[in-house]
Amino acid sequence: MTMHHAPCCAALPVLLGMILLAVRVSAAPPAAKIAPKTRTLHGETRTDDYFWLRDRNDPDTIPYLEAENRYTAAMMKHTEELQAKLYQEILGRIKETDLSVPEKIDDYYYYSRTEEGLQYPILCRKKGSLNGEEEVLLDENALAAGHKYFRVGASKPSPDHKLLAYSSDTDGSETYTLFVKDLRTGQLLKDRIPNTYYGLEWANDNATLFYTTLDPAKRPYRLHRHKLGTDPQQDDLIYQENDEMFYLQVSKTRSRRFLLLSLDSKTTSEVRYLEADRPAGEFRMIHPRRQDMEYAVEHHGDRFFIVTNENAKNFKLMEAPVARPARQNWKEVIPHRASVKLDRVDAFQNHLVIHERENGLRKISVRNMTSNLANQETHAVEFPEPVYTVTGGGNPEFNTTLFRFTYTSLVTPRSVFDYDMNTRQRDLKKQYEVLGGYDPSLYQSERIFAKASDGSMVPISMVYRKGMTHSGKNPLLLYGYGSYGVSTEPAFSSDRLSLLDRGFVYAIAHIRGGGEMGRPWYEDGKLLRKKNTFTDFIACAEHLIAQKYTASGRLAIFGGSAGGLLMGAVTNMRPDLFQVVVAKVPFVDVINTMLDESIPLTVTEFEEWGNPKDRQYYDYIKSYSPYDNVEAKAYPNLLVTTGLNDPRVAYWEPAKWTAKLRKLKKDDNRLLLKTNLGAGHGGASGRYERLKETAFEYAFILDRLEIGK
Repeated sequence: MTMHHAPCCAALPVLLGMILLAVRVSAAPPAAKIAPKTRTLHGETRTDDYFWLRDRNDPDTIPYLEAENRYTAAMMKHTEELQAKLYQEILGRIKETDLSVPEKIDDYYYYSRTEEGLQYPILCRKKGSLNGEEEVLLDENALAAGHKYFRVGASKPSPDHKLLAYSSDTDGSETYTLFVKDLRTGQLLKDRIPNTYYGLEWANDNATLFYTTLDPAKRPYRLHRHKLGTDPQQDDLIYQENDEMFYLQVSKTRSRRFLLLSLDSKTTSEVRYLEADRPAGEFRMIHPRRQDMEYAVEHHGDRFFIVTNENAKNFKLMEAPVARPARQNWKEVIPHRASVKLDRVDAFQNHLVIHERENGLRKISVRNMTSNLANQETHAVEFPEPVYTVTGGGNPEFNTTLFRFTYTSLVTPRSVFDYDMNTRQRDLKKQYEVLGGYDPSLYQSERIFAKASDGSMVPISMVYRKGMTHSGKNPLLLYGYGSYGVSTEPAFSSDRLSLLDRGFVYAIAHIRGGGEMGRPWYEDGKLLRKKNTFTDFIACAEHLIAQKYTASGRLAIFGGSAGGLLMGAVTNMRPDLFQVVVAKVPFVDVINTMLDESIPLTVTEFEEWGNPKDRQYYDYIKSYSPYDNVEAKAYPNLLVTTGLNDPRVAYWEPAKWTAKLRKLKKDDNRLLLKTNLGAGHGGASGRYERLKETAFEYAFILDRLEIGK
């Protein structure tokens, strides 16, 4: 007689694991309804099955996003232990109770600090010295109470330091409400102004505020003047920008003498100025806009310094008398150089700090302006590593010999220095601590170059643990952005150690469309040359595989926003090349978005992508737009994220892309859509919630690459 035994205890976990695996695999992904909408343009009719997702009031929209979230949670449930482990690792490297390097403004030292367990920073100051009594200006944790999302946009003390103007956003839409706090009493004034953007500035009378408001497409287009204690509805409208290509912003020169009204499209600038002591006066023109001419203004004494690309693709420095700043009075200070891009200048009482970029790296030089022009000495600030990044701090004081900058590299944590522009000595004010015994000597960074399809050499910055072998077996995470002339800097991230310590190589592809190699690098990756961005990225991936840093089955890629467009494009072009793709808030529905001028930012983007109402741009964009090029074929594992209130890349773009991929893709790889139903473009606002998002993304990558815990 055959005996039937119950499974032994040792076999139970295996059996339970098989059952759980079966449950996971059998969980059906959501199927979005199909409601075809057709549109004819340039004699071509396109059908969009998921156009309805644009309407968040459609009874199926929010339920679909929620269903995708439930599916994502189910598919990631088996990684919850790994997510928790990664979260604790990442959190364990952060000094939770910490403070920023105080910034001196007049007789006050302003800083922010964090406390263990609290999501948001606390803005504080001390008077007289760092040993003075702390005064809490804004406790963002208290302000965030009752909100799922909270972010401070701007916060600026009045010139006499008695008041604080600040703005806040409570849903991620980047529409801010402006408040004014009396720092003597701790009470808010009655002045409360909705629908503002980041920009606000005080006049020197301590009673007048200049601020910007948004049009229906979320574009800052109006500048207002507000007198404290008056009805904001009666505020003076100083300027309205009717050209939808232009953004409006207000700023104040470091000298505190002038307010600047800057109007910028992607290719053209116009700046007006007003003495900050005369807030009731009129802004005067420096140089009227001229198509494709950009310029930015800095004040020093009796002159304006002007950085411009007029007949200077990589920009040059000019100066003009404050009394006569029109273009005919500009004189050249630093000429154009084909191999060096001039980014900007910072003017101080006796020094000019010059920010440049050469061979893909940022550089800083200092010019002493105490002598006559012919004898002014300029020296370069030296940096110790071959691959690094350096950024200037706020540096609000004009009459100082100290210039503050932050230095970092792929192996060096963020370090804040005060640099004496006379003695050339640097004082390390703070290196942000990495807890848990981080040892930079265990890691190595390098820069290599990949040859693009047209022969261009594309830089790749990398970091990995020393001892990495070129076996082709290393997991590798390749990051890319490549738009708007934005440079991706090789900077340190303590989060990234959770990958490096699991054997990962982390690499940045400095592809065209970014600004790493000067202005031509940007122009070769925009408009009708946009596909260079994608083919550069593919060339970088292929080069890393050829040099045996990794293999396609071990390669994960990551990008967000316009970098999410990159993810979508290269995934359509070479799905075989990548194993895992993380696309955060991806701009993937390019044709439909660029045809809808009611969507935030569309018109201002024409100079980056082109206007598809023009046939040549329509055809070109359609040839790479990720949503329009999804095909019935195998795709890599995909994690797609979005925010319901995102004003930059609307939630429906990633949602539609996911729905179309679900319908057409011919593989069993994961496709997950995760929507933050209470946030916008930047994801969660609380710092602990952001760490959980990172842990989630890392867990997806590790799981799909089948890398152990």
